Amino acid sequence: MKNLTKQYEMAKRNANQFMQNGQIGAYFEALLEMNKYKRLMVAIVAN
Repeated sequence: MKNLTKQYEMAKRNANQFMQNGQIGAYFEALLEMNKYKRLMVAIVAN
């Protein structure tokens, strides 16, 4: 869980950086990565 949280936060930082730089494609990819880690964390908590 701790590892997933770190990966989620890294993807969040990347998304913010990409948005500021105007890199729309990379921004959306980072958002998808954030969504993936968020779903995994929710699944772990639910079990």
